Amino acid sequence: QVQLVESGGGLVQAGGSLRLSCTASGRTFRMGWFRQAPGKEREFVARITWNGGNQYYADGVKGRFTISRDNAKNTLYLQMNSLKPEDTATYYCAADQRLTAWGAPDYDYWGQGTQVTVSS
Repeated sequence: QVQLVESGGGLVQAGGSLRLSCTASGRTFRMGWFRQAPGKEREFVARITWNGGNQYYADGVKGRFTISRDNAKNTLYLQMNSLKPEDTATYYCAADQRLTAWGAPDYDYWGQGTQVTVSS
């Protein structure tokens, strides 16, 4: 069993940057970031392979967000640049406990989330 803890959220003006972190209590394989705004469904943001060799992004964040990981620190990152008010949401970290299909929609573990608010 693995616990995930997100950090780095906060309030930022449109056009600004923020870096989110997710620290895992143990080894993880595929990892990803999701977000959910009030009154909306949770949506996929980005995912990364176990060794960081491949990444995939939602169309709305391509060119602005970068997902990465440091396995020596059991930590996942999401660098967010050129932030927009539409990026405002609670951001969740997710991870798999085993190798899975790259595009599988479900993950084994979820964090509690960190709030990101972008003002206009």
